[in-house]
Amino acid sequence: MQITDHFQISEESRIPKYQQIVNGIIDNIAGGNFRIDDKIPSINALSETFDLSRDTVEKAYNILKERNIITSVKGKGFYITRTKLLSKVNVLFLINKLSSYKMRIYNSFVSRVAGVAHTDLHVYHCDETIFLSLLSRNLNAYDYFVIMPHFKTPELAHASYTPEVLAAVNQIPKNKLIVMDNNHLRLEGDYAEVYQDFQEDIYEALKQGLENIRRYEKLIMVYPQQSVYPYPKRILHGFRKFCVEFELTFEIIDEIYDDTILHRGDLFIVIVESDLVNLVKQIRDKEFELGKDVGVISYNETPLKDLLGITVVSTDFDAMGIIAADLMLDRRVEKVKNPFRYIERESL
Repeated sequence: MQITDHFQISEESRIPKYQQIVNGIIDNIAGGNFRIDDKIPSINALSETFDLSRDTVEKAYNILKERNIITSVKGKGFYITRTKLLSKVNVLFLINKLSSYKMRIYNSFVSRVAGVAHTDLHVYHCDETIFLSLLSRNLNAYDYFVIMPHFKTPELAHASYTPEVLAAVNQIPKNKLIVMDNNHLRLEGDYAEVYQDFQEDIYEALKQGLENIRRYEKLIMVYPQQSVYPYPKRILHGFRKFCVEFELTFEIIDEIYDDTILHRGDLFIVIVESDLVNLVKQIRDKEFELGKDVGVISYNETPLKDLLGITVVSTDFDAMGIIAADLMLDRRVEKVKNPFRYIERESL
């Protein structure tokens, strides 16, 4: 095989030479020039052909072997082992927690890219160490990286990034990166992003329900100050902004306790599912009428909340996955704000 007939190594390119080799072989397999069982030059032969160090070529071949694109046969050399998946895009999808919301985003993304991409899902549980390890191990193994940056501090508060996270993510070529959900990751260069504006989203959504919200005497935001999976404090800032602007009496509490004090005229805005369940149970136990005596707004839509008539403020999880997929498929480098909705039901 005259590999030089199919691709060259550019001295002027900012792409590392080992990556140029990886890209060149993949592009030629996708284009039909290289096929399964085709033999490719040895490390020494390719080194001599392109006047490269042996280490450079070996690094490229190791990446290709890790991705099962080539294989080495002892005493015979290197061969192409796979072509079917190479016409597809290989995606590393990193989410901070395994929740129904995150899975809706993931599932809509996978459905959108079906037949075009192979997507590997990993969960890092808001843990910086796990995130950095996953990224380090896979930095050269994927064509695209889709990440949702939400981390927890030692005090179990929310953080959008750490210096170590920024340094690691900045190693990803920006044309291969899509940041989802949280737009407070301060990266260098231009990259694709589909995000929530946590402060303005809840502020604008509550404004839509202002007429009914005013019927209540006090608004209580149930926001966990400490959590294994913490929520951005921008949600809290948006709630405060809304209450102050419209001169509404409000209070912020950490959780719904088993003996939380309820009064007629209270309106609760609840983030965590367990708090919502506990609150609704206490409203019923005290024989208050939901949506009349005590109001409830929940954060994040689910089919069960729809069934139970719970008013919600929520991003559109399906849309987030679809938008991210389209950014990748169209190779667009854009920053897109995800739709956020206010859905009024019987609980308000």
